[in-house]
Amino acid sequence: MSLQTWWLFIVTTFFVSATPGPNMLLVMTHGARHGLRPALGTMAGCMTALIAMMSISAAGLGALLKAWPMLFDTLRYIGAAYLVYLGYKSWRSPVNPQEEAAKLGSPEPVVDASFGKRFKGGFLVAASNPKAILFAAAFLPQFIDPTAAKLPQFAILLCTFAVIEMGWYMVYAAGGMRISPYLREARVLKAFNRISGGAFMGFGALMAAVHR
Repeated sequence: MSLQTWWLFIVTTFFVSATPGPNMLLVMTHGARHGLRPALGTMAGCMTALIAMMSISAAGLGALLKAWPMLFDTLRYIGAAYLVYLGYKSWRSPVNPQEEAAKLGSPEPVVDASFGKRFKGGFLVAASNPKAILFAAAFLPQFIDPTAAKLPQFAILLCTFAVIEMGWYMVYAAGGMRISPYLREARVLKAFNRISGGAFMGFGALMAAVHR
C-alpha cells in the first residue's frame, strides 16, 4: 500500500465516519445524559464491535453473508428490532428526576455511570448492523495492494480507522455535553428523548426496509 493510497483511505474514512448513524447518535445521547466519562464506555463498546466486524469481514464472513441471504436477513432483522427497542426505551425515558428516582426505589436521582453497561450498549448498537461486515468487505480491499503482504496492510487500515472513528466519537460526545445543561428542563428533556428515540426507531425501520 502506497502512502498516497493510505492518505486516500484517511480522507474517505474521515467523511464516512462523520456521517450520523446509530453509533454516533448513541455516543452523543450518552454524552448529553451522562457526561464524557460514561460515554467513553459507549465509545469503547462501539469500537470493539466495529473492529471485530471488520476483522470477521476480512476473514471471509462478508462472502458468506452474500452467499446466504437468509442468514443476512435474519441478522438484519434482529439488529433492526434492537434499534427499534432502544428507540422505544429512549422515547419512554422519564423526564422527571424524582420520577426516575422513585422507579429505582431511591430518594435521590441515580445516574448509572457503569462502564460495563455503557460498553454493552455501545457494542450491541454497533453490532446490530450486519451491513457493516459487507461494507468492510467491499471497502477495505480497494486500499490493499494484492502484491504485498495483506495482514500488515489490514492492520494499518484498521488502526487508522479506529483513530478517526474515535475522534468523531469524541466530537459527538462533546456536542452532547454542550446541550446537557438545557436537558435539566423537563420540556427540553422530553423533546430530546422523543427526537433521539424516534431517530433510533427510524434507523431500525430503515435497516429492516432497505435490501442489500
